[in-house]
Amino acid sequence: MSHTTGIMFFCLGNICRSPLAEALFRHHAEARDLAHRFHIESSGTSAYHVGDPPDPGSVRVARNRLGLDITSQRSQQLTSDHLSRFDFAVAMDASNLQNARRLTTTPASRLLLLRDFEPDPSLHGRDVPDPWGGGPRGFDEVFDIVHRCTEGLLDHLLTLQAPP
Repeated sequence: MSHTTGIMFFCLGNICRSPLAEALFRHHAEARDLAHRFHIESSGTSAYHVGDPPDPGSVRVARNRLGLDITSQRSQQLTSDHLSRFDFAVAMDASNLQNARRLTTTPASRLLLLRDFEPDPSLHGRDVPDPWGGGPRGFDEVFDIVHRCTEGLLDHLLTLQAPP
């Protein structure tokens, strides 16, 4: 990514957590009139759902909570090419972060865990729980976590881009 900062959010299947992260990060960037500074995508470490739209639970919670329409997103598998092209790859959990590390020689500083951007430092290092198959409450919990962490990530990235 040249003049923009490329952010790739990823989870296992790219139908629940990472589509929400993609949409919520974009939402925060747009709210601050900064969307033009980022190229944002999402993917999954597995190929289970390639080409599929987001899970109905993610679609529902994005629409009901912030009026976001994520129905045009389609699952893609995370590749070593993504990891070399994007400035940062942001995992929803430690297991998928480890899977991504196996694909690349990308410096660890460019492979991030989303919950390391929690406002409460005691929550750093934790996983965003996978809501797949768990009912509506799980998607609401994931939305809340991802909402606050993507805002924290945006704040962090803006400090890295600040002029000297």
